[in-house]
Amino acid sequence: MNIFLRIIKHFCTITKHKFLVTKYCFKVSLYKQGILHDLSKYSPVEFFSGVKYYQGFRSPIDAEKEEVGYSKAWLHHKGINKHHWEYWYDNSKDGYIPLEMPLNYIIEMICDRISACKVYMKENYDDSSAYEYFIKNISYIRMHPKTLEKTKYYLEIVKNSGEKQAIQLMKNDVIKFKKDSKSKSF
Repeated sequence: MNIFLRIIKHFCTITKHKFLVTKYCFKVSLYKQGILHDLSKYSPVEFFSGVKYYQGFRSPIDAEKEEVGYSKAWLHHKGINKHHWEYWYDNSKDGYIPLEMPLNYIIEMICDRISACKVYMKENYDDSSAYEYFIKNISYIRMHPKTLEKTKYYLEIVKNSGEKQAIQLMKNDVIKFKKDSKSKSF
């Protein structure tokens, strides 16, 4: 595939994903997060890597990792986007430890995962896809235990009760989270 076609296809893929996540974030009352979601994918380090490793059926990050052993695009992306569990790590006297993610970022992560599955799986997507992806990769996921529990919970709701019911539950939880956060601020 020539470079011009890869630029167009990669741009269309990340834009489709971004708009899908934005739509879900709006449905669960995460308006600002929806608007700002994944804007870093248009930055030079992420965009040009995405073009170079574009395949269309999976994230270019995976192809870059296979060829180089790591992904500069991924290191950049996870380092500035709070909806990735990998962002929530810190050094402590006990070593490098996962921190508990705030609920609004967990829910954005769920919206992100559903959208990524829809974009890459296309017609093969169903309500169990995001859950199955999560379970398939759980052996290397090093989330805070409470973050892991909540993530699995929401993905199970999508799988077992459907997207519509999961969206309503997440919206109710976001509204409660926002209300609780406001009452705790000074």
